[in-house]
Amino acid sequence: MPMHKKSKRVQRPPEVDACYTCDHCGEEIVIPLDRTEGNHQEYVEDCPVCCHPHLIHVDFEGEEARVWADAEA
Repeated sequence: MPMHKKSKRVQRPPEVDACYTCDHCGEEIVIPLDRTEGNHQEYVEDCPVCCHPHLIHVDFEGEEARVWADAEA
C-alpha cells in the first residue's frame, strides 16, 4: 500500500488595499498591500492618472497599516 503525504493547508493573508492622494492631480489612488514584502516598505510608483512618480511608504504595525506618499522631485 503506497504511503501518501498529508497535504497541509496554508492560509494566505487577505488582500488589503490602501489609498493615497496624488500631490499633482489630487486623485485618490488605491494600491494593494503585500505583507510578504516586510513590515516597512518603500517603493516608487507612478500615479495612474497623471503619471507623476511618488515614493510610497507602508508600515505594518500589528494588524494596522499606515500608508503615505511623497511626490518625487
